[in-house]
Amino acid sequence: MKESKRNILFLVLSSFFIANAIIAEFIGVKIFSLEKTLGFEPANWHLFGFELSFNMTAGVILWPIVFVMTDIINEYFGHKAVRLYSLIAATLIAYSFIGVFTAIHATGADFWNTKQTESGPLDMNLAYNSIFGQGLWIIIGSLVAFLLGQLIDVKVFHWVRQSTGDKHLWLRATISTLVSQLIDSFVVLYIAFYLGKLNTPDQWPLSQVLAICIVNYVYKFTAAFVMIPLLYFIHKLIDAYLGKELAEKMIQEAANSE
Repeated sequence: MKESKRNILFLVLSSFFIANAIIAEFIGVKIFSLEKTLGFEPANWHLFGFELSFNMTAGVILWPIVFVMTDIINEYFGHKAVRLYSLIAATLIAYSFIGVFTAIHATGADFWNTKQTESGPLDMNLAYNSIFGQGLWIIIGSLVAFLLGQLIDVKVFHWVRQSTGDKHLWLRATISTLVSQLIDSFVVLYIAFYLGKLNTPDQWPLSQVLAICIVNYVYKFTAAFVMIPLLYFIHKLIDAYLGKELAEKMIQEAANSE
């Protein structure tokens, strides 16, 4: 029964982790105004000569959940499980994009190509391609940043746990997220909009990469603290499901494996 519970938990956490990572990639094509969504006026920060607000990819809605899942998996199964999940998630994200690009190049049926709307005819092929056809460098930047961020998160989580023991879950979870997401925020923008656009008119200056990175990181910094109650709630649910003895055993085994 104990092994069954351990395996079921492993499956549930991995499925939820991977599903959130893939969904976050695909909904990320929408850029939304965080301030207007919350009913506020845009921040209009002036950073490095750029006026910026919290206009963010919709993927940030789900990425905080991925951060929480990363720390929960690390807590109960150790760094090897996080690395395994991260590699599987990255592979499936890449596989998903291959599927999408294949669908983009498939010829649409005549009755589907144009849809009549109240605003006039809608080119469905153009709409489909615009939504799902992310640039190659954006995909590469996202995957590299995701894997790098996960590996750094695991290391920092372990270092903090060595100093604090089994106490202060919120501290190791928050610090690991803050460090990993600072690097993640910069890497994805650097690869997608600086390195990937090198020597072209669309290349962002490094000052713009840094400015947008700071705005994105402020959101992630805030989200890391907002998610602390959810982290403890999930931790409590898992302990109740496993039982105190098995939960403590798994946490200790995860710590020792590092």
